[in-house]
Amino acid sequence: MQLLCRIGRILLWLAAPLVAFAAANKNDPYLLVLRGAGNIALVVASIAIVIVLLRRGRWRSIGGKLLVTLWCLPPVLMSAAHLGFELRKHDVLGASAIEARQLGPHFMVGYSSFPEVARLAEQGLIGGVYVTRHNIRGRTVEALRAEITALQDQRRAAGLPPLVVAADQEGGIVGHLAPPLTKLPALATLTGLAPDEQRAKAEEFGRIHGRELAGLGVNLNLAPVLDLKPPVRRNRLDFHTLIGYRAIATDPAVVSAIASAYVRGLEETGVGATLKHFPGIGRVRTDTHHFSANLDTPVRELEATDWLPFREVLSHSRSALMVGHVTLTAVDPDRAASHSKRVIEGIIRGQWGYQGVVMTDDLVMGAIYQNDVCKAVVEAINAGVDRLLVAYDGAQFYRIFQCALEGSRQGKLDAAMLSASEARLQRGSPIEQARAASSVVHVVDKNQPFAN
Repeated sequence: MQLLCRIGRILLWLAAPLVAFAAANKNDPYLLVLRGAGNIALVVASIAIVIVLLRRGRWRSIGGKLLVTLWCLPPVLMSAAHLGFELRKHDVLGASAIEARQLGPHFMVGYSSFPEVARLAEQGLIGGVYVTRHNIRGRTVEALRAEITALQDQRRAAGLPPLVVAADQEGGIVGHLAPPLTKLPALATLTGLAPDEQRAKAEEFGRIHGRELAGLGVNLNLAPVLDLKPPVRRNRLDFHTLIGYRAIATDPAVVSAIASAYVRGLEETGVGATLKHFPGIGRVRTDTHHFSANLDTPVRELEATDWLPFREVLSHSRSALMVGHVTLTAVDPDRAASHSKRVIEGIIRGQWGYQGVVMTDDLVMGAIYQNDVCKAVVEAINAGVDRLLVAYDGAQFYRIFQCALEGSRQGKLDAAMLSASEARLQRGSPIEQARAASSVVHVVDKNQPFAN
Protein backbone atom coordinates (compact mmCIF):
# COMPACT_ATOMS: atom_id res chain seq x y z
CA MET A 1 0.00 0.00 0.00
CA GLN A 2 2.83 2.38 0.89
CA LEU A 3 4.44 1.63 -2.45
CA LEU A 4 1.20 2.45 -4.28
CA CYS A 5 0.85 5.71 -2.34
CA ARG A 6 4.41 6.65 -3.21
CA ILE A 7 3.85 5.89 -6.89
CA GLY A 8 0.65 7.96 -6.76
CA ARG A 9 2.50 10.96 -5.31
CA ILE A 10 5.21 10.67 -7.96
CA LEU A 11 2.56 10.62 -10.68
CA LEU A 12 0.89 13.69 -9.17
CA TRP A 13 4.21 15.55 -9.18
CA LEU A 14 4.82 14.58 -12.79
CA ALA A 15 1.29 15.33 -13.97
CA ALA A 16 0.92 18.73 -12.29
CA PRO A 17 3.22 20.71 -14.62
CA LEU A 18 1.81 18.94 -17.69
CA VAL A 19 -1.76 19.78 -16.72
CA ALA A 20 -0.74 23.36 -15.90
CA PHE A 21 0.92 23.68 -19.32
CA ALA A 22 -2.18 22.31 -21.06
CA ALA A 23 -4.37 24.75 -19.12
CA ALA A 24 -2.19 27.76 -19.96
CA ASN A 25 -2.21 26.76 -23.65
CA LYS A 26 -5.84 25.67 -23.89
CA ASN A 27 -6.31 27.65 -27.11
CA ASP A 28 -3.37 26.07 -28.92
CA PRO A 29 -4.33 24.09 -32.06
CA TYR A 30 -2.42 21.06 -30.81
CA LEU A 31 -4.79 20.91 -27.83
CA LEU A 32 -7.96 21.16 -29.91
CA VAL A 33 -8.99 17.70 -28.70
CA LEU A 34 -9.26 19.06 -25.13
CA ARG A 35 -11.62 21.91 -26.02
CA GLY A 36 -14.97 21.98 -24.30
CA ALA A 37 -15.48 18.81 -22.25
CA GLY A 38 -11.72 18.16 -22.04
CA ASN A 39 -11.04 21.55 -20.49
CA ILE A 40 -13.87 21.10 -18.01
CA ALA A 41 -12.50 17.67 -17.08
CA LEU A 42 -9.03 19.14 -16.44
CA VAL A 43 -10.43 21.81 -14.12
CA VAL A 44 -12.68 19.38 -12.26
CA ALA A 45 -9.81 16.90 -11.87
CA SER A 46 -7.47 19.62 -10.61
CA ILE A 47 -9.98 20.80 -8.00
CA ALA A 48 -10.72 17.22 -6.93
CA ILE A 49 -7.00 16.49 -6.47
CA VAL A 50 -6.55 19.64 -4.38
CA ILE A 51 -9.46 18.62 -2.15
CA VAL A 52 -8.07 15.10 -1.69
CA LEU A 53 -4.59 16.43 -0.88
CA LEU A 54 -6.00 18.85 1.70
CA ARG A 55 -8.15 16.17 3.32
CA ARG A 56 -5.12 13.92 3.64
CA GLY A 57 -3.17 16.67 5.41
CA ARG A 58 -0.62 17.27 2.67
CA TRP A 59 -0.76 21.00 3.41
CA ARG A 60 1.23 20.46 6.64
CA SER A 61 4.55 19.80 4.89
CA ILE A 62 6.50 22.12 2.61
CA GLY A 63 6.44 19.58 -0.20
CA GLY A 64 2.71 19.06 0.27
CA LYS A 65 2.06 22.81 0.11
CA LEU A 66 4.01 23.03 -3.11
CA LEU A 67 2.09 20.11 -4.62
CA VAL A 68 -1.28 21.62 -3.63
CA THR A 69 -0.21 24.96 -5.11
CA LEU A 70 0.81 23.29 -8.36
CA TRP A 71 -2.61 21.67 -8.67
CA CYS A 72 -4.28 25.01 -7.96
CA LEU A 73 -2.57 26.48 -11.02
CA PRO A 74 -4.53 24.76 -13.87
CA PRO A 75 -7.90 26.45 -13.14
CA VAL A 76 -6.19 29.83 -12.76
CA LEU A 77 -4.10 29.46 -15.90
CA MET A 78 -7.07 28.20 -17.91
CA SER A 79 -9.16 31.16 -16.77
CA ALA A 80 -6.38 33.55 -17.81
CA ALA A 81 -6.07 31.88 -21.22
CA HIS A 82 -9.82 32.04 -21.73
CA LEU A 83 -9.89 35.71 -20.73
CA GLY A 84 -7.12 36.46 -23.25
CA PHE A 85 -9.08 34.66 -25.97
CA GLU A 86 -12.29 36.56 -25.15
CA LEU A 87 -10.49 39.93 -25.17
CA ARG A 88 -8.99 39.16 -28.57
CA LYS A 89 -12.38 38.03 -29.85
CA HIS A 90 -14.01 41.20 -28.50
CA ASP A 91 -11.42 43.33 -30.29
CA VAL A 92 -12.03 41.55 -33.62
CA LEU A 93 -15.82 41.64 -33.36
CA GLY A 94 -15.55 45.33 -32.44
CA ALA A 95 -13.68 46.19 -35.64
CA SER A 96 -15.19 49.10 -37.52
CA ALA A 97 -17.15 48.63 -40.74
CA ILE A 98 -14.25 50.21 -42.65
CA GLU A 99 -11.75 47.76 -41.13
CA ALA A 100 -14.05 44.81 -41.81
CA ARG A 101 -14.60 45.91 -45.41
CA GLN A 102 -10.85 46.33 -45.96
CA LEU A 103 -9.61 43.10 -44.30
CA GLY A 104 -12.55 40.69 -44.10
CA PRO A 105 -12.64 39.64 -47.79
CA HIS A 106 -9.10 38.28 -47.43
CA PHE A 107 -9.97 35.64 -44.82
CA MET A 108 -11.44 32.17 -45.25
CA VAL A 109 -12.26 30.29 -42.05
CA GLY A 110 -13.19 26.78 -41.00
CA TYR A 111 -15.86 26.59 -38.34
CA SER A 112 -17.60 24.37 -35.81
CA SER A 113 -20.16 26.82 -34.45
CA PHE A 114 -22.71 28.04 -36.99
CA PRO A 115 -23.90 31.04 -34.89
CA GLU A 116 -20.29 32.16 -34.50
CA VAL A 117 -19.38 31.95 -38.18
CA ALA A 118 -22.74 33.52 -39.11
CA ARG A 119 -21.82 36.56 -37.05
CA LEU A 120 -18.44 36.83 -38.77
CA ALA A 121 -20.09 36.53 -42.17
CA GLU A 122 -22.78 39.09 -41.39
CA GLN A 123 -20.25 41.64 -40.12
CA GLY A 124 -18.08 41.17 -43.20
CA LEU A 125 -15.12 39.92 -41.15
CA ILE A 126 -14.61 36.97 -43.50
CA GLY A 127 -14.86 36.48 -47.24
CA GLY A 128 -15.21 32.73 -47.22
CA VAL A 129 -15.80 29.59 -45.20
CA TYR A 130 -14.22 26.15 -45.36
CA VAL A 131 -16.34 23.06 -44.75
CA THR A 132 -14.85 19.71 -43.83
CA ARG A 133 -15.48 16.41 -42.02
CA HIS A 134 -16.84 17.78 -38.75
CA ASN A 135 -19.36 19.95 -40.62
CA ILE A 136 -21.00 16.88 -42.15
CA ARG A 137 -20.32 14.17 -39.53
CA GLY A 138 -23.57 12.84 -38.08
CA ARG A 139 -25.63 15.21 -40.21
CA THR A 140 -27.58 15.05 -43.45
CA VAL A 141 -26.49 16.63 -46.69
CA GLU A 142 -29.66 18.71 -46.60
CA ALA A 143 -28.69 20.16 -43.21
CA LEU A 144 -25.29 21.33 -44.46
CA ARG A 145 -26.82 22.68 -47.66
CA ALA A 146 -29.38 24.65 -45.62
CA GLU A 147 -26.60 25.99 -43.39
CA ILE A 148 -24.59 27.27 -46.36
CA THR A 149 -27.73 28.77 -47.89
CA ALA A 150 -28.49 30.55 -44.61
CA LEU A 151 -24.99 32.05 -44.56
CA GLN A 152 -25.39 33.32 -48.12
CA ASP A 153 -28.83 34.74 -47.27
CA GLN A 154 -27.30 36.64 -44.35
CA ARG A 155 -24.61 38.05 -46.62
CA ARG A 156 -27.22 39.18 -49.10
CA ALA A 157 -29.32 40.80 -46.36
CA ALA A 158 -26.23 42.63 -45.09
CA GLY A 159 -25.47 43.96 -48.59
CA LEU A 160 -22.24 41.94 -48.80
CA PRO A 161 -20.93 39.81 -51.69
CA PRO A 162 -21.49 36.04 -51.55
CA LEU A 163 -19.10 33.97 -49.50
CA VAL A 164 -16.57 31.76 -51.17
CA VAL A 165 -17.42 28.29 -49.81
CA ALA A 166 -14.50 25.87 -50.06
CA ALA A 167 -14.04 22.15 -49.50
CA ASP A 168 -11.17 19.71 -49.90
CA GLN A 169 -12.21 16.99 -52.37
CA GLU A 170 -9.10 15.68 -54.11
CA GLY A 171 -10.09 12.03 -54.35
CA GLY A 172 -8.18 9.16 -52.78
CA ILE A 173 -7.14 9.71 -49.16
CA VAL A 174 -8.31 13.33 -49.17
CA GLY A 175 -12.04 13.61 -49.64
CA HIS A 176 -13.23 15.38 -46.52
CA LEU A 177 -16.90 15.32 -47.51
CA ALA A 178 -16.90 11.73 -48.75
CA PRO A 179 -19.04 10.12 -47.54
CA PRO A 180 -21.77 11.25 -48.01
CA LEU A 181 -20.35 12.61 -51.26
CA THR A 182 -19.00 10.06 -53.72
CA LYS A 183 -15.61 8.68 -52.73
CA LEU A 184 -13.53 8.84 -55.90
CA PRO A 185 -10.08 7.32 -56.45
CA ALA A 186 -7.04 9.57 -56.46
CA LEU A 187 -6.14 11.16 -59.80
CA ALA A 188 -2.87 9.22 -59.56
CA THR A 189 -4.81 6.02 -60.34
CA LEU A 190 -5.37 7.32 -63.88
CA THR A 191 -1.69 7.37 -64.84
CA GLY A 192 -1.77 3.78 -66.14
CA LEU A 193 -4.44 4.60 -68.75
CA ALA A 194 -3.90 5.70 -72.33
CA PRO A 195 -3.58 9.52 -72.67
CA ASP A 196 -7.06 10.04 -74.15
CA GLU A 197 -8.62 7.86 -71.50
CA GLN A 198 -6.66 9.67 -68.77
CA ARG A 199 -8.08 12.99 -69.82
CA ALA A 200 -11.63 11.70 -70.25
CA LYS A 201 -11.64 10.03 -66.85
CA ALA A 202 -10.04 13.01 -65.09
CA GLU A 203 -12.63 15.34 -66.63
CA GLU A 204 -15.37 12.99 -65.44
CA PHE A 205 -13.91 13.05 -61.91
CA GLY A 206 -13.96 16.85 -62.04
CA ARG A 207 -17.59 16.92 -63.13
CA ILE A 208 -18.64 14.49 -60.39
CA HIS A 209 -16.88 16.50 -57.71
CA GLY A 210 -18.21 19.74 -59.16
CA ARG A 211 -21.85 18.63 -59.39
CA GLU A 212 -21.87 17.31 -55.86
CA LEU A 213 -20.09 20.30 -54.35
CA ALA A 214 -22.27 22.76 -56.25
CA GLY A 215 -25.32 20.89 -54.99
CA LEU A 216 -24.17 21.66 -51.44
CA GLY A 217 -23.47 25.32 -52.19
CA VAL A 218 -19.68 24.86 -52.32
CA ASN A 219 -18.11 26.98 -55.08
CA LEU A 220 -14.37 26.34 -54.61
CA ASN A 221 -12.54 23.03 -54.42
CA LEU A 222 -9.07 23.00 -52.86
CA ALA A 223 -7.82 20.63 -55.54
CA PRO A 224 -6.01 19.36 -57.55
CA VAL A 225 -2.55 18.63 -56.15
CA LEU A 226 0.14 19.57 -58.69
CA ASP A 227 3.23 18.68 -56.65
CA LEU A 228 5.37 16.09 -58.41
CA LYS A 229 5.27 12.66 -56.81
CA PRO A 230 8.43 12.05 -54.75
CA PRO A 231 10.59 9.02 -55.62
CA VAL A 232 9.92 7.47 -52.19
CA ARG A 233 6.19 7.13 -51.58
CA ARG A 234 6.33 7.17 -47.77
CA ASN A 235 8.50 9.69 -45.96
CA ARG A 236 8.95 9.01 -42.25
CA LEU A 237 9.07 12.75 -41.52
CA ASP A 238 5.81 13.37 -43.42
CA PHE A 239 3.14 12.73 -40.79
CA HIS A 240 0.07 14.38 -42.31
CA THR A 241 0.81 15.77 -45.77
CA LEU A 242 1.34 12.28 -47.25
CA ILE A 243 2.18 13.85 -50.59
CA GLY A 244 3.47 10.56 -51.96
CA TYR A 245 -0.10 9.26 -51.95
CA ARG A 246 -1.75 12.48 -53.14
CA ALA A 247 0.53 13.61 -55.97
CA ILE A 248 -0.48 12.51 -59.47
CA ALA A 249 2.82 11.51 -61.07
CA THR A 250 6.55 12.18 -61.33
CA ASP A 251 6.25 13.32 -64.98
CA PRO A 252 5.23 17.02 -65.26
CA ALA A 253 3.53 16.41 -68.60
CA VAL A 254 1.31 13.67 -67.15
CA VAL A 255 0.46 15.85 -64.14
CA SER A 256 -0.42 18.76 -66.46
CA ALA A 257 -2.65 16.66 -68.71
CA ILE A 258 -4.61 14.95 -65.93
CA ALA A 259 -4.92 18.08 -63.78
CA SER A 260 -6.02 20.24 -66.75
CA ALA A 261 -8.77 17.78 -67.62
CA TYR A 262 -9.90 17.54 -64.00
CA VAL A 263 -10.06 21.34 -63.69
CA ARG A 264 -11.98 21.55 -66.95
CA GLY A 265 -14.61 19.16 -65.61
CA LEU A 266 -14.80 21.00 -62.31
CA GLU A 267 -15.20 24.42 -63.93
CA GLU A 268 -17.98 23.16 -66.20
CA THR A 269 -20.14 22.85 -63.09
CA GLY A 270 -19.36 26.39 -61.90
CA VAL A 271 -16.98 25.25 -59.15
CA GLY A 272 -13.50 26.77 -59.08
CA ALA A 273 -10.26 24.81 -58.70
CA THR A 274 -7.23 25.52 -56.50
CA LEU A 275 -3.80 24.39 -57.65
CA LYS A 276 -1.55 23.36 -54.78
CA HIS A 277 1.03 23.50 -53.18
CA PHE A 278 3.33 25.96 -54.99
CA PRO A 279 6.37 26.04 -55.06
CA GLY A 280 6.03 22.27 -54.64
CA ILE A 281 6.44 19.98 -51.65
CA GLY A 282 7.24 16.71 -53.41
CA ARG A 283 10.96 17.27 -52.79
CA VAL A 284 10.51 18.36 -49.17
CA ARG A 285 11.03 15.82 -46.40
CA THR A 286 9.73 17.82 -43.41
CA ASP A 287 5.98 18.07 -42.79
CA THR A 288 4.93 21.74 -42.67
CA HIS A 289 1.89 20.79 -40.59
CA HIS A 290 4.38 20.72 -37.72
CA PHE A 291 7.76 22.15 -38.71
CA SER A 292 9.46 24.71 -40.92
CA ALA A 293 10.79 23.19 -44.16
CA ASN A 294 13.23 24.21 -46.89
CA LEU A 295 13.05 23.63 -50.63
CA ASP A 296 16.71 23.90 -51.67
CA THR A 297 16.33 23.05 -55.38
CA PRO A 298 17.69 25.69 -57.83
CA VAL A 299 15.02 27.80 -59.53
CA ARG A 300 16.18 26.77 -63.01
CA GLU A 301 15.58 23.11 -62.17
CA LEU A 302 12.15 23.85 -60.67
CA GLU A 303 11.13 25.84 -63.74
CA ALA A 304 11.99 22.88 -65.95
CA THR A 305 10.17 20.31 -63.81
CA ASP A 306 8.02 21.04 -60.73
CA TRP A 307 6.61 24.34 -61.93
CA LEU A 308 5.57 23.23 -65.42
CA PRO A 309 2.16 21.85 -64.30
CA PHE A 310 1.36 25.03 -62.37
CA ARG A 311 2.11 27.27 -65.33
CA GLU A 312 0.32 24.99 -67.78
CA VAL A 313 -2.93 24.65 -65.82
CA LEU A 314 -2.99 28.32 -64.81
CA SER A 315 -2.71 29.35 -68.46
CA HIS A 316 -5.83 27.36 -69.44
CA SER A 317 -8.13 27.84 -66.44
CA ARG A 318 -9.53 30.26 -63.90
CA SER A 319 -7.92 28.37 -61.03
CA ALA A 320 -6.71 29.89 -57.79
CA LEU A 321 -3.16 29.15 -56.66
CA MET A 322 -2.36 27.92 -53.16
CA VAL A 323 1.11 28.73 -51.86
CA GLY A 324 2.60 26.39 -49.28
CA HIS A 325 4.69 27.10 -46.20
CA VAL A 326 8.01 25.78 -47.52
CA THR A 327 10.94 28.18 -47.76
CA LEU A 328 12.26 28.53 -51.30
CA THR A 329 15.85 29.11 -50.22
CA ALA A 330 17.18 30.13 -53.65
CA VAL A 331 14.71 33.03 -53.78
CA ASP A 332 13.95 34.01 -50.17
CA PRO A 333 15.81 32.06 -47.48
CA ASP A 334 14.31 34.13 -44.65
CA ARG A 335 10.60 33.33 -44.92
CA ALA A 336 8.17 30.72 -46.21
CA ALA A 337 6.87 31.14 -49.76
CA SER A 338 3.35 31.78 -48.43
CA HIS A 339 4.41 35.20 -47.14
CA SER A 340 7.38 35.98 -49.37
CA LYS A 341 7.09 39.02 -51.62
CA ARG A 342 10.01 37.74 -53.69
CA VAL A 343 8.06 34.57 -54.46
CA ILE A 344 4.53 35.94 -54.84
CA GLU A 345 5.13 39.38 -56.32
CA GLY A 346 8.45 38.51 -57.91
CA ILE A 347 7.77 35.12 -59.50
CA ILE A 348 4.01 34.47 -59.59
CA ARG A 349 2.86 38.00 -60.41
CA GLY A 350 6.00 39.39 -62.05
CA GLN A 351 7.66 36.62 -64.05
CA TRP A 352 4.55 34.56 -64.73
CA GLY A 353 2.13 37.47 -65.08
CA TYR A 354 -0.53 35.61 -63.10
CA GLN A 355 -3.23 38.00 -61.86
CA GLY A 356 -5.65 35.46 -60.42
CA VAL A 357 -6.30 34.67 -56.76
CA VAL A 358 -3.38 33.53 -54.63
CA MET A 359 -4.14 31.97 -51.27
CA THR A 360 -2.07 30.57 -48.43
CA ASP A 361 -2.15 27.06 -47.14
CA ASP A 362 -3.69 26.78 -43.67
CA LEU A 363 -2.08 29.36 -41.37
CA VAL A 364 -2.75 27.07 -38.40
CA MET A 365 -0.02 24.74 -39.65
CA GLY A 366 3.03 24.57 -37.41
CA ALA A 367 5.45 26.03 -39.97
CA ILE A 368 3.64 29.36 -39.58
CA TYR A 369 1.62 29.23 -36.38
CA GLN A 370 4.48 28.11 -34.12
CA ASN A 371 6.61 31.01 -35.34
CA ASP A 372 5.75 34.72 -35.65
CA VAL A 373 2.28 34.36 -37.11
CA CYS A 374 1.55 38.10 -36.95
CA LYS A 375 4.63 38.90 -39.00
CA ALA A 376 3.62 36.22 -41.51
CA VAL A 377 0.09 37.65 -41.86
CA VAL A 378 1.30 41.20 -42.51
CA GLU A 379 3.99 40.01 -44.92
CA ALA A 380 1.53 37.80 -46.80
CA ILE A 381 -0.89 40.68 -47.40
CA ASN A 382 1.95 42.99 -48.43
CA ALA A 383 3.33 40.30 -50.75
CA GLY A 384 0.08 40.17 -52.72
CA VAL A 385 -1.68 37.18 -51.16
CA ASP A 386 -5.42 37.56 -51.70
CA ARG A 387 -6.87 34.99 -49.34
CA LEU A 388 -5.57 33.79 -45.98
CA LEU A 389 -6.83 30.36 -44.96
CA VAL A 390 -7.59 29.46 -41.32
CA ALA A 391 -8.93 25.93 -41.72
CA TYR A 392 -8.00 23.30 -39.13
CA ASP A 393 -8.89 25.32 -36.03
CA GLY A 394 -11.34 28.10 -36.80
CA ALA A 395 -10.97 29.57 -33.30
CA GLN A 396 -7.50 30.77 -34.35
CA PHE A 397 -9.22 33.20 -36.71
CA TYR A 398 -9.45 35.77 -33.93
CA ARG A 399 -5.72 35.68 -33.30
CA ILE A 400 -4.84 35.77 -36.98
CA PHE A 401 -7.36 38.46 -37.91
CA GLN A 402 -6.15 40.57 -34.99
CA CYS A 403 -2.66 40.38 -36.48
CA ALA A 404 -4.00 41.98 -39.68
CA LEU A 405 -6.09 44.44 -37.66
CA GLU A 406 -3.10 45.62 -35.63
CA GLY A 407 -1.01 45.79 -38.80
CA SER A 408 -3.63 48.04 -40.40
CA ARG A 409 -3.94 50.26 -37.33
CA GLN A 410 -0.17 50.65 -37.15
CA GLY A 411 0.13 51.51 -40.84
CA LYS A 412 2.09 48.35 -41.69
CA LEU A 413 -0.19 47.18 -44.51
CA ASP A 414 0.49 48.23 -48.10
CA ALA A 415 -2.61 50.09 -49.30
CA ALA A 416 -1.74 49.57 -52.98
CA MET A 417 -1.39 45.82 -52.45
CA LEU A 418 -4.73 45.67 -50.64
CA SER A 419 -6.44 47.60 -53.44
CA ALA A 420 -4.99 45.34 -56.14
CA SER A 421 -5.98 42.28 -54.14
CA GLU A 422 -9.53 43.56 -53.73
CA ALA A 423 -9.83 43.83 -57.52
CA ARG A 424 -8.55 40.28 -57.98
CA LEU A 425 -11.00 38.93 -55.41
CA GLN A 426 -13.88 40.67 -57.14
CA ARG A 427 -12.89 39.14 -60.49
CA GLY A 428 -12.61 35.74 -58.83
CA SER A 429 -15.86 35.98 -56.83
CA PRO A 430 -18.45 33.17 -57.07
CA ILE A 431 -20.75 35.40 -59.11
CA GLU A 432 -18.06 36.23 -61.65
CA GLN A 433 -16.91 32.62 -61.79
CA ALA A 434 -20.47 31.45 -62.38
CA ARG A 435 -20.95 33.97 -65.20
CA ALA A 436 -17.77 32.74 -66.84
CA ALA A 437 -18.60 29.05 -66.47
CA SER A 438 -19.22 27.25 -69.72
CA SER A 439 -22.32 25.48 -68.41
CA VAL A 440 -25.00 25.99 -65.83
CA VAL A 441 -24.47 24.43 -62.41
CA HIS A 442 -26.28 21.09 -62.23
CA VAL A 443 -28.87 20.83 -59.47
CA VAL A 444 -28.51 17.58 -57.54
CA ASP A 445 -31.51 15.27 -57.52
CA LYS A 446 -32.93 15.13 -53.99
CA ASN A 447 -33.76 11.42 -54.22
CA GLN A 448 -30.37 10.45 -55.64
CA PRO A 449 -28.20 13.24 -54.31
CA PHE A 450 -24.80 11.90 -55.27
CA ALA A 451 -25.36 9.56 -58.18
CA ASN A 452 -22.69 9.48 -60.85
